[in-house]
Amino acid sequence: MHQPMTAPEVLTRLRAHANPANVAGMARYGISSAGTLGVPIPVLRALAKECGRDHALAAEVWASGVHEARILASLIDDPALVTRRQMNAWAREFDSWDVCDQCCQNLFRYTPVAWEMAVKWSAAKPEFVRRAAFSLMAGLAVKAKDAPDARFEALLPLIAAAATDERNMVRKAVNWALRAIGKRNPQLRAKAIATAREIRAVDSPAARWIAADALRELCQHT
Repeated sequence: MHQPMTAPEVLTRLRAHANPANVAGMARYGISSAGTLGVPIPVLRALAKECGRDHALAAEVWASGVHEARILASLIDDPALVTRRQMNAWAREFDSWDVCDQCCQNLFRYTPVAWEMAVKWSAAKPEFVRRAAFSLMAGLAVKAKDAPDARFEALLPLIAAAATDERNMVRKAVNWALRAIGKRNPQLRAKAIATAREIRAVDSPAARWIAADALRELCQHT
């Protein structure tokens, strides 16, 4: 039985892989360079395997504020132990689309409250909290294999309601959620196309972009 890793050990390991050239490259893709080391995702995944599932360690590592440490926290936390309070606290601290999406895809979509939080956050004011709602919906569309269509249909009005948000990080996630739901099966594709057509009729640059992009993809498959 190996000794569990401590948060200082994890941070030391992460800093050993720091790459300033990567940080500059990430910034070009709109990733915050604050507290960013430039550690590649495959290195984070390998380190996460060594750490194993560890809810307490995830909380400590997250609290460091280091960009890659926060992604690592999403990989090692136990979704069964994640509470609404924790999800809200982490979401309020998102400052970059990649940390937001990694938390949603690696962790939040597997929690017992994933659906509830996606609905709640869909009307949030902070950019990355609202993005998290739709990143979470997109993640559920892929991984919630047994969820009935009705659960996804109930999300479509929330997607339509957010389609006028002109902030780039929100509109891209709204579009992602709409496309992901539409790709689940032919019935949901028809519903998603109908929603995209409704969105297209709204006088908003974001809505027009979301609708055009979603229809281009979803109508290829009809």
